[in-house]
Amino acid sequence: MQRIKKGDNVIVIAGGNKGSSGIVLKIFKKQNMALVEGVNKVKKHQKADDQQALKSEIVEKEAPLHLSNLALIDPKHKGSGQVKVKFTIDPKTQKKVRVNRKTNAHLGGK
Repeated sequence: MQRIKKGDNVIVIAGGNKGSSGIVLKIFKKQNMALVEGVNKVKKHQKADDQQALKSEIVEKEAPLHLSNLALIDPKHKGSGQVKVKFTIDPKTQKKVRVNRKTNAHLGGK
């Protein structure tokens, strides 16, 4: 089970975008990277294409960030922290849940 999933609200804890936050749009499992909305913007030079009616321009888009540079924001306590994955003791479900290490609060499953 992943500690950070698509749709989670995260904050950048290291790198040039330190302190900025956003929602995870996509996870790249093999590269251990995530695409975060509005964070780590890069400029891409797009060529003109007559068949698709595209003109040449400079486009801004998000680039992926490494998962080690992201921390999950706890929606209840409005703070970031480490996340651990553990099993619940509920005999009916017996499934994995994400838990904040500091507050021991369950983080929503998506």
